[in-house]
This record gives sequence, C-alpha cells and structure tokens, in this order.
Amino acid sequence: MNILNRLPLSAALLFSILTISPALHANELQDATQLFKQGQHSQALSKVNNFLSSKPRDAQGRFLQGLIFTEQGKIPDAIKVFSSLTADYPELPEPYNNLAVLYASQSQYDKAKSSLEMAIRTHPSYATAHENLGDIYAKMASQAYDRALQLDNTNTTTQTKLAMIQDLFTDKSRVRPGAARNPALPSRPVAAAPVAVAKPVAAATVSAPPVQTSAASDKMLSVLEAVDAWAAAWSSKNVKKYLSHYSNDFKTPDGESRKAWAETRKDRISRPKYIDVKVSNGTVDFTDDTHATVKFHQDYRASNFKASGRKTLLMVKSGGNWLIQEERTR
Repeated sequence: MNILNRLPLSAALLFSILTISPALHANELQDATQLFKQGQHSQALSKVNNFLSSKPRDAQGRFLQGLIFTEQGKIPDAIKVFSSLTADYPELPEPYNNLAVLYASQSQYDKAKSSLEMAIRTHPSYATAHENLGDIYAKMASQAYDRALQLDNTNTTTQTKLAMIQDLFTDKSRVRPGAARNPALPSRPVAAAPVAVAKPVAAATVSAPPVQTSAASDKMLSVLEAVDAWAAAWSSKNVKKYLSHYSNDFKTPDGESRKAWAETRKDRISRPKYIDVKVSNGTVDFTDDTHATVKFHQDYRASNFKASGRKTLLMVKSGGNWLIQEERTR
C-alpha cells in the first residue's frame, strides 16, 4: 500500500490526447513521452520546454513537465508545476493527486490530504485518489498513535493499533526499485507501470481555460469546507452554529424578517430526535474574490422526514469566512 507508487504517469494520458491533437502537437509530445518512458529525462525535459515556449498554458505539456521534474528528484519544481495546473484547471483531478503524492513524500500530510480531497471533489469516481487518501489517513493515524505512546508508553491498545498500521505499510514485495525501504512512505515517487487516467484531457478542452488566481484551489477548498461545516452544524442540531453560517443580509425564502426566519429554523431543527445531512458532488463558481455559487447534492434524513436533491448556495466572504447569502433548492 504505497501511495507514491500510484502517481498517474503521463503515458496513458498523452496517448489518449495524441489521437485528437494536431499533428505537430502530437509529434512533439509523443517524442517527449517516448524519451520519458525510456528514462531519458533530460532530453524529454528539453523537448517539453521547447514545446511550452510556444504553448505555455498547454495542460498536457505542463503535466509531463511535472512528471519529469518528479523523476529527476526536483520536488519543489514539480510541486510548482502541479500547483499551477490546479490553479489553471481546477476541474482536473490528476494534478491534485500528483501534488498530494509530492506533499506526502515530504511528510506534509495535511497538504496531501487537502489535495486529495480536491481531486475527489472534482472527480468522485477517481479510485486512485480515494486509495491514496486512505493511505494518508493511515499515516496520520500512525503519527497520532506514536505521539500517544510517547505520552503513555504503557497503553497496550495504542501499541496494537500502531503495530497494525506499520504492518500495513511494510509490504516489501510492493517496494519498487528506487523507493526508500521505509515502513511508512517512500521518500520520492517511483515510476511504476502506467496507470490509466480517469479523465484524459482533450486539447480542445483546455484551449481557452478560465482565468484563475494562483490560490484558486485553496479558495475553492475553503468554500467547500464552509459548506461541510454548515451541514455538520445542522446534523448536530447546533442551532447557534448553524445560523452563524448565514450572512447578515441573507435573503430569506419567503421574504420574512431575518429574526422570524431564524426562529422558524430553530424550531424545525430542534423538533426532530435526530438529523443527518450529507452533501456531495459539490462544484464552485466564483463571481469575484468574495462571491461564489456552490452547487451540490444534499441528502437530508430526520426522525420524521427525509429528502434528497440538488441545492444551490450563493455565498459571500465576510470577515474571512464564507457565509450563505441565499439558498435555493435546485
């Protein structure tokens, strides 16, 4: 169970797009891909850099460039490439996954976790990201158990849990040449057999990408985290916390006063014995730096009612927090 052996390599991705790209474009990337597969990384990088000099925003070329930097051990350069791809193409899951792999190689597990969560939000069926996220959770649990034992080394339950996780990561048969033989995670990504990419990028798709800020992925994640926190407060029946997620200028559904609406919500949240709200498949569109539209699927279950459907939240950033300005059931 080695997260760094699941970095989606460029061969499958580029093969998919070469069949629909212009001939010159295909030939240049095909040559670079062949050199990369043959382990001639310097030559491959030279060709990719030459290609990107005339097409600096090309997603496929930049993706391959990031993989070459990874294989060369130039981790900061690779992180820079994949970070810029997540900013320019936030709808693609592969750059988020590769970025997570690089963060994991530097033991930055919180960042790796956030990147994988973004990959899954953009592509919920991306199995590689789900598996990698499981490994990250396990590694973070290992660190927590280790800290617990430092505080109380007589806790046999914690010792057992830590041993189980360490055994999970000590599968020597899956350590490929070049990987650090470490029971946790290798120190750098390893070039394994090509993994089929879940969502190949067609040239036409990225010819005119939306303009994003350099911190686009972080901003998107902060909005989605605000929605998750809102749903969690609702599920826990914490009325005060739930209402804190709505802005002062929240547009109430029936035009009633904010105070009257809040009293109604308090009654409806307090009445059921339990409430369970789950949100999934969220997408975020920004109007500007402080306004966003979030669309997602909501499953609502309570002791006396259940419903499921799409929901839209119009959100505004106020005081550093993303708050709900309007709520629509569509």
